[in-house]
Amino acid sequence: MNQKSLSKWLKAIIIGMGIIGLVFYGLVVPELGNDLVSHYPEYINGCYLWLGLVWITAIPCYIALYFAWKISSNIGKDNSFCKENANAMKIISMLALGDSIFFFVGNIIYLIIGFNHPSVVLASLVIVFIGISISVAAAVLSHLIIKAANLKEENDLTI
Repeated sequence: MNQKSLSKWLKAIIIGMGIIGLVFYGLVVPELGNDLVSHYPEYINGCYLWLGLVWITAIPCYIALYFAWKISSNIGKDNSFCKENANAMKIISMLALGDSIFFFVGNIIYLIIGFNHPSVVLASLVIVFIGISISVAAAVLSHLIIKAANLKEENDLTI
């Protein structure tokens, strides 16, 4: 598979992830909230707080998709191992880590003020673990890309 083909596939996946995110954040989450409120009307205030928390967590996800798009564009230009890609992966790592911490802290705060259940906090730890795993993977890739970029720079200077 050549670089341009790989770039096109990556961009298609990024677009797919963006669409799935829109469906999830725009349709699934509000519908789950409405379903919860219809069965338990006393949770109406907590439902809107939860919707706000979940929608705020979407922002770093879409910023990360923007940086992934930039990386795939560089791959299409046959510039896979460059410092720009390493920096973009580092930013994606920080976004994933920040989003995971924000979601965890939000869960704890909601638990303290009575808008959350301990079992929900425990279940949300799975989401936090996935976010931290993505953060670590992106940080490792950033490190490897910067090392490869440095090697490429050295080889470009050698005749």
